Amino acid sequence: MALGRSHPPVLQPLENGSPLRKGVYLLPNLLTTGGLFAGFYSIVASLHQEFQIAAIAILIANIFDALDGRVARLTRTSTRFGIEYDSLADLVAFGVAPAMLIYCWALEPWGNWGWLAAALYLTCAALRLARFNVQFDSVEKRHFVGLPSPAAAEAIAATVLLFYRFGAYGPTDKHLLLLLITYGLGALMVSTLPYFSFKETELLRRQPFSTLLVAIVLLKLFLAEPQLFLFVGFYGYALSGPVRFFWVMGRRVASRRHVPTLPPKPLPGEPPAARNPEQR
Repeated sequence: MALGRSHPPVLQPLENGSPLRKGVYLLPNLLTTGGLFAGFYSIVASLHQEFQIAAIAILIANIFDALDGRVARLTRTSTRFGIEYDSLADLVAFGVAPAMLIYCWALEPWGNWGWLAAALYLTCAALRLARFNVQFDSVEKRHFVGLPSPAAAEAIAATVLLFYRFGAYGPTDKHLLLLLITYGLGALMVSTLPYFSFKETELLRRQPFSTLLVAIVLLKLFLAEPQLFLFVGFYGYALSGPVRFFWVMGRRVASRRHVPTLPPKPLPGEPPAARNPEQR
């Protein structure tokens, strides 16, 4: 064998009992494919400067993403193949599509800073999805670790729709806030802040009557001002992680300050110290 050369890796054939030989479930994977198509269509719309359509396509991709997981859990058709396929589709719909949208719509005038911000957002989305796959069987189901990539993508889409709501069309000017928002959303995705997952919310079971009233009020707000409702909702969810973190840290600091300090115990043979009148 010549120096510096090695044998090519031997590819092992699939075993007869592998999950792919047994087949795949159609319904959840078709829903995942629908989200993948919506994400790709958003990219095409961004390239043609149809930014409002691109933002709506990301919203549709999020609907497909929510449905495929729900359907897989309700029908007990969740498989490892479906999890991996869903993650790849999410990278397109909630990584590449929003990065392309925010770059073509707002970051291109920033030059290198603009495309680096979009590339960093895409990288953070890929890292977030990879970490989710690794921790899928070990993390708590009630909370996500870091901002979910669909929520970050929806925040960008809601920003675009809000600008259109107030009469802005086409690419924006050189807004520093949009550049900082892109960096901020990327940082929240790779953070370790807990975010409520809503996975344990059972819509098919009985709920308190107040829950129905709240749902009706939210539905009316959505129908009245959908762009504003989505903007406040998604950015409120994105900021809930940092707000909860600082709230918990503030309570810990306050509890440490209010811990009573006991006087030191006297040594053997030493007379007890005189008590402070304020401690009586």
